[in-house]
This record gives sequence, C-alpha cells and structure tokens, in this order.
Amino acid sequence: MTSSPPTALAPPGQAARAVALLLVVAAGAWAATVAVARSMGMAGMTGTMGLGLAAFVAVWTLMMAAMMLPSVAPTASLYARTVRSNRAMRIAGLVAGYLAVWAAAGLPAYGLAWLTGWVTGRHPSAAHALGVAAFAIAGAYQLSWLKDRCLAHCRSPLGLLLHYGSYRGKLRDLRVGAHHGGYCLGCCWALMVILVAVGVMNFVAMVALAALVLAEKAWAWGPVAGRVAGVALLALAVATVWLPWLAPGLHGSQPMMMH
Repeated sequence: MTSSPPTALAPPGQAARAVALLLVVAAGAWAATVAVARSMGMAGMTGTMGLGLAAFVAVWTLMMAAMMLPSVAPTASLYARTVRSNRAMRIAGLVAGYLAVWAAAGLPAYGLAWLTGWVTGRHPSAAHALGVAAFAIAGAYQLSWLKDRCLAHCRSPLGLLLHYGSYRGKLRDLRVGAHHGGYCLGCCWALMVILVAVGVMNFVAMVALAALVLAEKAWAWGPVAGRVAGVALLALAVATVWLPWLAPGLHGSQPMMMH
C-alpha cells in the first residue's frame, strides 16, 4: 500500500493543548516514580527490586513514561496538527501505543534484572563483570550505525507522517504510537541497560538518561551528544574494572538513591 499525503497541517496553537497534556502526564509519572522509589528504599537498587513480573512491568512502564514522554512531544505536536478533531483522544491513543512498546520491553528487562540479582547474591566477581559489560554495551551501541538510523527516524517526525498517512481504522493512533515507539526502543534500549548496573530505580541515573534522550532527539547537536555519551560510557566501563562501586546496582548500595 502506498502512503497518502498527510492532511494539511493545522496551526501550531491548535495542537498545543494536546501536547501540554502529554507533558502533564510525564510530570505526573515523574512524581509517581519518585514516590515509588522512596517507598522501596534501597530495595530499588538491586535486581527486580523484590517485585514479581506484573508489578515490575508496571513500575518499569511508569518509569519509561516519566523518562521518555518528554522526548515524544515534538512528534506528538506535529501529529496533532494533522488531526481535525478529538486531538486529546488521538494523542492519548498515540501515547498508549508508544508506552505499550516500552511495557513489552519490560519483559526482557525483568529477566535481565532477575539474572543480575541472582548473580549478585551468588557470584560477586561475575556481577562485577556484568556491570562492566552493561556500560560497554551501552557505549558501543551509542556509536553504532543502528543507533544512528533509529535516531534519525526519531529526529525526523515529518518524514514519518508520510508513512502514517496510510494508516486507517480505529487503531491507527495506537499503530502510530507503536511504530514510533519501536524506533525509540531501537534508539534507546542500550541506555536502559545502564539501569541494570546502577540500580533500576536509581533516580539520578534516570534523570541523566532522560536528559540525554531528550537532547539526542530535540537538540541540534543531539547526535554529537549521543556519541560523546558513548565514548564516556566506554571510559566508564574501563573505570568500573578497577572501581566496582561505579555499578551500585550490582555491588551493594550507593547514596545515589533517593531516601
């Protein structure tokens, strides 16, 4: 099926309320994430944080809403301008599809978190190696061609609208959100692996990663910032070989968690 051209763009002001609502949701997710982190205390620093699969995925999705939704605002704004009516509901569908992708990513995240918790308790040396590997994987991926390709899609929502113009039916907004979420996951999954090393609910790390993701997608120098971050992560991997405390999620507690 060929893509049909998107509807003529409405004035920016008509999409502002829908995007403002998106940012309010993100702010609420941050507030809820802080509350959950405080309630967990240091349990949020290691493994699955003592949570079962369903609870872990719920908390993971909340975290992703807080960290990732601000970076979706440019795409949501442009998409809202192609919508003639019910903009809030249409954007809600996009957000639901987007978060569904990150919720699905919570399944392998749970498996990895469980593995790290198991390794930390039984094989400290292996846990140390796992921390080094987490930083190294994230750093290497930041410098890869696949990262660049996914980031290019995230930074060019106007081009994606040509593809989304072919979507029809009641689930079209969910499909748009899921499609964009897939590229976003491809762009950012390795950064989330860092949370395994530093603690899944390490608040400082969450803020830093959210800022980097937003910069990569919305800042003119975003791709350069991403590559600088990649080099820094590779250096951090090397440093962790001699300084295991740089991976607090695998080596006890660090005062980086909110109390």
